[in-house]
Amino acid sequence: MTTSTAKTTFIDLFSGAGGMSCGLEMAGFECLLGVDFDKSAIQTFQNNHPQAETICGDLREISTEQIRELIGDRHINLICGGPPCQGFSTIGSNNNLDKRNFLFLEFLRFVEQLKPDYIIIENVTGLLSRKNENTLTSILTCLQNIGYTVDVRVLSAHHYGVPEKRRRTIFLGNRFGVPNLYPSPQFQDNEPDLDFLPAAKTVGFAWENWLEYQGKTYNHDLSTAQIPNHLERQRIQHIPEGKGVRYQPDQQAYLPPELWYDIDWEKLRESRFRETKLKRLARDSYSPTINTSRTTYYHPTENRYLTPREAAAIQSFPPNFIFYGTVTQQWRQIGNAVPPLLAKALGEAILKLDLKLDNSQNSGDSLNTESGIEQIRANAFNYKTSA
Repeated sequence: MTTSTAKTTFIDLFSGAGGMSCGLEMAGFECLLGVDFDKSAIQTFQNNHPQAETICGDLREISTEQIRELIGDRHINLICGGPPCQGFSTIGSNNNLDKRNFLFLEFLRFVEQLKPDYIIIENVTGLLSRKNENTLTSILTCLQNIGYTVDVRVLSAHHYGVPEKRRRTIFLGNRFGVPNLYPSPQFQDNEPDLDFLPAAKTVGFAWENWLEYQGKTYNHDLSTAQIPNHLERQRIQHIPEGKGVRYQPDQQAYLPPELWYDIDWEKLRESRFRETKLKRLARDSYSPTINTSRTTYYHPTENRYLTPREAAAIQSFPPNFIFYGTVTQQWRQIGNAVPPLLAKALGEAILKLDLKLDNSQNSGDSLNTESGIEQIRANAFNYKTSA
């Protein structure tokens, strides 16, 4: 536990550009170190977290001695990270033998050796699928074996001020034997019992408030957002704000016949495109998940893609957070990042639990986390409760 005078510290493994670190710093944490193998992401991390140390390299080749050389003997209150999750993704191949999955073991190695008070692990919702049940069981068992009480919950970023419906699996752990505390939703969903909360933030809100900093807008070169394909440029001109083409009726409603797709809709699986094409965002709503491709979504009213800054604002990055590298590298950093406002909510929940532990005479009743994968899966998608 922290004390009233000590700064709550953390290190960020698989840090990427630093979305998790940015949000935790908003909550009042101090970042000691960021680690990632992506050179452009570490450059972005370094420039936006100048007080923190950085290591660019493969975590499998990094020792705790190297980390201690950089941060000294300071106590680490929290270790957070989002180990590569392509093997678990419901979008990708979902290969549970993907070697990248075993990078979880490297994360666990540092947790066991550095013994932080708390841990955060972020991953895709596919990790909770039945296909990945053995992996999920192994992760929980390993963490419990090294002394951590662990809970798993799926959180949606739009509940925490992010204008994006991005759902992620969040593991929280502590070594005090108490239930972990998850942040309660701060903004409403479409569920009636959340109507007392303010409305979710929108794309329009993000672009009105989070694009410009002191008269400057970074990572916002419109020339990089132009559509090179002539036919695509013609089609997007006919798509209304918030709409796109996924089914044949969409094509008939929005596109003139000469711009229709040359396909047999009946031969497509479920008679639809797997992903919506020509998808314009809507300024009066939150965005779907921002991913690593700049060609996934289109500007609500202009006939172009989004700029990196527009995507970063949707992810809730502040306007003075500057991304480095090529446009493709910037998009990869933004699409892979934990939305800072989601990370801020997680940090505040941990600090709230930490304060409760500091003020109590004992650590409370221990939590039995061996309730079974089925129960974990059933509870994971319950957005309404915090504990």
